[in-house]
Amino acid sequence: MNDALIEALATRRSVKPDRLESPAPSGDELTRILTIAARVPDHKKLVPWRFMIFEGDARKAAGEIFAAACQAEENEPSHIRLDTERNRFLRAPLVVAVVSRVAKRPGAPEWEQILSAGAAAFNLCLAANAMGYGTAWLTEWVAYSPFVREKLGLAENERIAGFVHIGTPKEKPEERDRPNLDAIVTRWTP
Repeated sequence: MNDALIEALATRRSVKPDRLESPAPSGDELTRILTIAARVPDHKKLVPWRFMIFEGDARKAAGEIFAAACQAEENEPSHIRLDTERNRFLRAPLVVAVVSRVAKRPGAPEWEQILSAGAAAFNLCLAANAMGYGTAWLTEWVAYSPFVREKLGLAENERIAGFVHIGTPKEKPEERDRPNLDAIVTRWTP
């Protein structure tokens, strides 16, 4: 048994994006993380997801899209609200969008393809965590905005499964309550 792996999984914790700082993975390290993220169940080998990387100035450019979407989709957003959107991806040094893309394919139900994208997002978190980085898998309203979807170039069959914020934790995150197994586990009997 790999005790270190079991302990890492047992103590894994998300880190809020504003509590992440540089450095973030780049180059070979990021390639390794994405390679591991792509190693998930994928019925019919459809690769029903892709990764979109936001780093450096691309994070600021994305923030301008988010502010424009907010302006277009909300009734008179405040300057504070617009600044929040402009800075949304500046909270962490790296953001990876996991884009779910569903293909019409007999024998590969849509639900399985969406779950595969979710598995890719979580594998991305686990790989980054194993390399010592903190992560936060978020969607937030921008993932569902038609304006943002268009500006990010998403196809009709694509949706944001999540934005994974990655960086070095400023501090160890506090533990939180976990589900009581008695409340969520049943044993089926005939």
